[in-house]
Parts: sequence; structure tokens; C-alpha cells
Amino acid sequence: MHALQEKILGYIEKNSRIDLHELSVILGENEAAVMNALEEMENEHIICGYHTLINWDKAGIEKVTAMIEVRVTPQRGMGFDKVARHIYNYPEVHSVYLISGGFDFMVIIEGKTLKEVAEFVSSKLSTLESVLSTKTNFILKTYKDHGTIMTEAKSDERMKISL
Repeated sequence: MHALQEKILGYIEKNSRIDLHELSVILGENEAAVMNALEEMENEHIICGYHTLINWDKAGIEKVTAMIEVRVTPQRGMGFDKVARHIYNYPEVHSVYLISGGFDFMVIIEGKTLKEVAEFVSSKLSTLESVLSTKTNFILKTYKDHGTIMTEAKSDERMKISL
């Protein structure tokens, strides 16, 4: 990876909305070089997308997020990849990670209700041939996400006493 690409990734990871001109000024590079580096990284799938981090609680939109630990039997000759492909193709699935520990995958899904998430797990995920077991963990409150603190700091509510 080129030094310019590494610098670009460092900036856009925290602020993907940064203007191309502003980014080129910060990096001390011309706009064409920055634009070419961005396009190259997009084509090589180093940059896979640009996302907005939303505090859904403050938006007032009801949403349920669950982290589901999944234990599977890997497919012969395919390892975990074929199983992962089956899982991540469901539209409810937000993310799929191969993990270490007692489970093989961490699957993050979103739904409108607890019942909707539970139905996905019981009718779609658990019924896959290679799935041995699942454990569903519901996210109750988000404090920090992708390096961003999602809650407001509470002010000190103690009364000042002077002697």
C-alpha cells in the first residue's frame, strides 16, 4: 500500500464526508492524485463503502439489533466460507464475522421487533443444515460505536459545598 493511500484511509475512516479539495490540502497532495488513489482503493475493494453512523434512539425510530453467536459444521472443501455466504445473503443480516472462541460466527441483524428477530433466528438461521446452535444477544443500549461516543456525558449533579 502506498503512503498516500494509508494517509487517505486514516482521514476518511473518521470523516467520509470530507471534501476532496479539503482532503488534498490536509494531505499536501493535488486533487487528481487523491481522487485517483480513492478510485483505485474503491476498485480494489479496500474502500468497501461510505456509511453514516446514526443514533437511532435519538432519531425516535424503533429498531432492534441482535448479535447472534452461531456454531456450525464447516463444509468439506469450503471451510466456513460457504456457510457464511448462506448467512450474509439474508437481507436481515447486517454483518457476519468469523470469530474465535466457543462459537464460529457473530451475526448482527436488525429488525423492527424482538419477535421479528426471534423469528429470523428460529425459522431461517437455525434451520440451515450446517448450523449446530445459536445464542442471541440483544443490544439494549449503545454507548460507543465505530469510535464515536453515542451518549451524552452526564454533568456532575452534586451540590457544591464550601467550608
